[in-house]
Amino acid sequence: MRRQTATSGSNPAGSSRSMRLDPLSLPVRFDAHDTRADGGVRQIELHRERVVLRRAVQGMRMSVNISVSDFRGIALRETGETQLLVLIHRDPSLNIPLYASADRDEIAAAWQGWSDIFALPQLQDGEASEPTPRRRRRNAIRWRRPRFLLRRRVGDAQSELDVHRNEREIIAPD
Repeated sequence: MRRQTATSGSNPAGSSRSMRLDPLSLPVRFDAHDTRADGGVRQIELHRERVVLRRAVQGMRMSVNISVSDFRGIALRETGETQLLVLIHRDPSLNIPLYASADRDEIAAAWQGWSDIFALPQLQDGEASEPTPRRRRRNAIRWRRPRFLLRRRVGDAQSELDVHRNEREIIAPD
């Protein structure tokens, strides 16, 4: 199994290399820019089925494991004269940069490759920015409640009972 080195994702200071990850050489581990993380860097592990993000915020180290199916798609963003491919998540802080290039044919081939590898749709930048509706959560303890309690009628404690005065009671003989 081939792995890319840690320097392939993030450009060192003074480097003129653009970010180019190969979708056919997964898993890959690289560093990416993160404004909220300590040191401004987060570490990303990219696999075919999952993505692992590691970063430290205010001294607390964290690791987030996300399934690739939780991402919305691969978006193409225009950044001046270069174009950037980004793995888009509903939470913008979980977006992952994948590929940067000024060559339109090269970026189109990479866009198709990443989309095929992850089985995610190709999105334009405008489609990627609109928010997705939030998923409804299922109630975690619903299965503990007996179903017959849902069918029971609740009594009305405030209603008056019927009182019949001056009536004779009829009792059936044995």
